[in-house]
Amino acid sequence: MKSYLLVTGDFVKTGGMDRANFALADYLARQGEQVHLVAHRVASELLAYPNVKFHRVPKLRNSYLLSSPLLNRRGRILAQRLAANGGRVLVNGGNCQWPDVNWVHYVHAAYQPDNKAGLLRQLKGSVSRQMFLDAEKKALNSARVIIVNSDRTKQDLIEKLAIPEQKLHTVYYGIEPQIFYPATPEERIALRQQLGWPEDKAIVVFIGALSDRRKGFDTLFAAWQQLCKSPNWDAELVVIGVGAELPLWQRRAADAGISNIHFLGFRADVPKLLQAADCLVAPTRYEAYGLGVHEALCCGIPAIVSANAGVAERYPEELQDLLLLNPNDAVNLATLLLKWQSHQDDYSQLVLSFSQELRGYSWDNMAKNILEIQRISSE
Repeated sequence: MKSYLLVTGDFVKTGGMDRANFALADYLARQGEQVHLVAHRVASELLAYPNVKFHRVPKLRNSYLLSSPLLNRRGRILAQRLAANGGRVLVNGGNCQWPDVNWVHYVHAAYQPDNKAGLLRQLKGSVSRQMFLDAEKKALNSARVIIVNSDRTKQDLIEKLAIPEQKLHTVYYGIEPQIFYPATPEERIALRQQLGWPEDKAIVVFIGALSDRRKGFDTLFAAWQQLCKSPNWDAELVVIGVGAELPLWQRRAADAGISNIHFLGFRADVPKLLQAADCLVAPTRYEAYGLGVHEALCCGIPAIVSANAGVAERYPEELQDLLLLNPNDAVNLATLLLKWQSHQDDYSQLVLSFSQELRGYSWDNMAKNILEIQRISSE
């Protein structure tokens, strides 16, 4: 039995990096390895394994920023102990300063957040970003091996932090094909009835945090306003996500008299929502990968996403016109949505074959690739 130490904020099934870390820990546990998890939260499924040990780090005032020194310190103490006995250590970005394998899900140096939610929040964002930048640079320069979630992330590390390319290895995220799959027409009708969605209208979905402008909801909102002026536009927009700017967008929609935007907040039934929808829109300004887009495609629905998102590099030639070249261009986004509306059946058919390809690469496949890179690097 080998020993592994994984360090990250949360090992849960929500969020891109959290879901990926959960998958790696779950795979290791099922292989019978001794798995040590340093985190604030760990899903009950992982805690049920007798060979998984949770080293809990308190989350001070529910803040990742305030708790980051504790996570780093606890991770380093345990890493030193396990490494001395032949154990392997995998950390995430700058969350723990340990020179073994580092898994990068987000590059702080690649994006400057644009926060509009008050002076205090902007100040907090500026301080936290500088702390994360310093920790990220130090950790990645000392790492022996770096796993990245896309070639876009690899290029960001080369250009922004001068990381040698030979240290970088791209491993895409996986999927649960038994959960994210195209629904049958009968399943889709049943889901819409359960959700109270109209069967005769197109449903467009946006998934993302509304804490800042990174996910590009402001661009989508402007495009939606433009589309609603057209008598030919008869779609509903479903917004899944929470954050400091949620009340702002709810007020703006009400003030503009837009009644076809529905803010659902946090939802635990995202797979079902995607299976019942017709299209996903993600005009993100920075996305190292984009698991939400990946999940939508696996559910067989077209996804309009920024061309600079990591997941976009996986789009086949026939779906390239679903890529938004400029995430600030609301006019172009409206044009893409109108084009999708005019060719819904064509895009749905094109996405189905791509969906099958993506669903053939599971979370276990991802975990195996990471462990193989780790094994080769230690020889």
